[in-house]
Amino acid sequence: MARFDLITIFPDYFEALELSLIGKARTQGLVDIAVHDLRDHAEGVHKSVDDTPYGGGAGMVMSPEPWGKAIDLVSQGSGPHDLIILTPAGKKFTQAMAEEFSHREHLIFACGRYEGIDHRVTEFYSSQPEFRVHEVSIGDYVLNGGEVATLVMLEAIIRLIPGVLGNPLSLAEESHTLTSEGEAIVEYPNFTKPPEWRGLEVPEILLSGNHAAIKAFRTQEAVKRTVNRE
Repeated sequence: MARFDLITIFPDYFEALELSLIGKARTQGLVDIAVHDLRDHAEGVHKSVDDTPYGGGAGMVMSPEPWGKAIDLVSQGSGPHDLIILTPAGKKFTQAMAEEFSHREHLIFACGRYEGIDHRVTEFYSSQPEFRVHEVSIGDYVLNGGEVATLVMLEAIIRLIPGVLGNPLSLAEESHTLTSEGEAIVEYPNFTKPPEWRGLEVPEILLSGNHAAIKAFRTQEAVKRTVNRE
């Protein structure tokens, strides 16, 4: 069973994981998701997890010690552990990355805030043989924290785990899935009843029952959509 440990200062963000397919996957024992409050590992009355940056500058930086304690706690036992640090400076998340992570046994998500996590956390765990560290971004923009990005990644990863989707064939023709030629194209447009809506009709070929022609049409439309996105 795949295990996911989420470390954050806002645990309530992850209540959404009780819903929909991920909630069902948890109930069915397909995934094990645990949310951890970083402040449980902070010192002092105020449980502070951040401080001013060395070298000056605006904002605050998350201190390494609470992160070290939290990561050490959730990584007890045999590895390997994949530590995912959410940061706008990270490698962009892709469908291929989601596929890769869906085969891993233990993923730890470090949800940074403010100006990010002290970089020594990345450096330290990158040097540990039982860890694989990934700095990841979900796009070329800045969020207030890593919680939303973690939710996006979990949705993309967990749905690829066998048994999570009711019909595994749903994954076969999705957007960004690699073709047999190794190309990633987006999905063709889809239509349902009624055949006419507000003066717009479903393409006639889709009503023909000619499966070969429908497949060719969908491939053509998928390629067209992919080109128009670039």
